[in-house]
Amino acid sequence: MALNYWNGPSLSLRAIQTADISLFRSFDDEVSRNVDAIYWPQSDERRVEWLNNEQKPRNDDSFRFIAENLQGELIGTIDTFECNRRNGTFKYGLVVVPIHRSKGYAKEMIILVLRFYFYELNYQKVTPHVYSFNKASLTLHEKLGFVKEGQLRNMVYTNWDYYDEMHFGMTKSEFETIHGSRFEDL
Repeated sequence: MALNYWNGPSLSLRAIQTADISLFRSFDDEVSRNVDAIYWPQSDERRVEWLNNEQKPRNDDSFRFIAENLQGELIGTIDTFECNRRNGTFKYGLVVVPIHRSKGYAKEMIILVLRFYFYELNYQKVTPHVYSFNKASLTLHEKLGFVKEGQLRNMVYTNWDYYDEMHFGMTKSEFETIHGSRFEDL
């Protein structure tokens, strides 16, 4: 099989484009809440300004990917951040559009990104967090083999209540044991 970090069996990852405004416009309050918070309404001009900033080169290895399925439909986004080369650690966040959930896309997005960061950029650990109300994401991370490393109580307020922030971790060696280093194993 040919080596290609950006293509999986059912989706491809690519760089963000200004035309992706439709994807970000489609995110509802549930998506915003799962990411971090519900914000004030945004104009298209403000979204375009944000998208243009997202396309600029960064000083570290953080990057926002857009996921498209084989039919060319926008599936969602996964972005890496707090990339620390010295310690070999990074975080990520992802969003899958509601109509494309429960189809395995989130799993595939995560595995594609982890393979690149672990095997090409030589990072040694990833540490995402999930809010306690996001049961689907908690289940996904557990199924992928992430280790629950901590829980910060009452870290986010939304929908009239406070929720915990659940911290997960996976090392490169754990990833290789669970998911393999070969692309056929996706």
